Amino acid sequence: MDLALFDFDGTLTTRETFVDVLQAATPRWRTAAARVALVPCVLAYRTGRLSPHGMRSAATAVAFAGRAARPVRERMRRAARDLVPALECTAMRARLHAHRDRGDRVLVVSGNYEWLLAPWCEAVGVECLASRLEVRAGRLTGRYDGPQCVGAEKARRVRAHLDVAAYARVHAYGDTAEDHALLALAHVRTFRGQPVAHAA
Repeated sequence: MDLALFDFDGTLTTRETFVDVLQAATPRWRTAAARVALVPCVLAYRTGRLSPHGMRSAATAVAFAGRAARPVRERMRRAARDLVPALECTAMRARLHAHRDRGDRVLVVSGNYEWLLAPWCEAVGVECLASRLEVRAGRLTGRYDGPQCVGAEKARRVRAHLDVAAYARVHAYGDTAEDHALLALAHVRTFRGQPVAHAA
């Protein structure tokens, strides 16, 4: 049995889904208000003064702070069912299925929300490691519960979840700099659909 590690956004999907998921999980009136509130952050992000990590944190705070957790979770579950299939990358989905069907252990390791990815992964029959939202007394705080599952945190989460050394061969698939640490765990590395001799 091999181990296969897949990034989600831009790897298993044809593009980033973060904005789509935010919109699906947020009422229209709040989405409109969030767009206005996030203008300074968007400008800073586009000019390189705010990292993707920081942009996601800001958007998460504006979209979710103070909201009841249960309906947000249900909206993300519906997005996993209704939104994600239309955005899947056919070739990478086939690669994931090939690993799964030959008996490899398959993990999707993503900075996207666990409430979106856990039901999708369950339906596909693979494991999920993703970013968690903080909930207190049934309401979202607008913060992440622990670090976002990006960059070095991806590798840390994988190592905490299983013994990488127990697998004779590890495969990893990614598409951005936030996947470099994940790729570094693998013997067989694929970056943006192409094999690489070392972490891209």
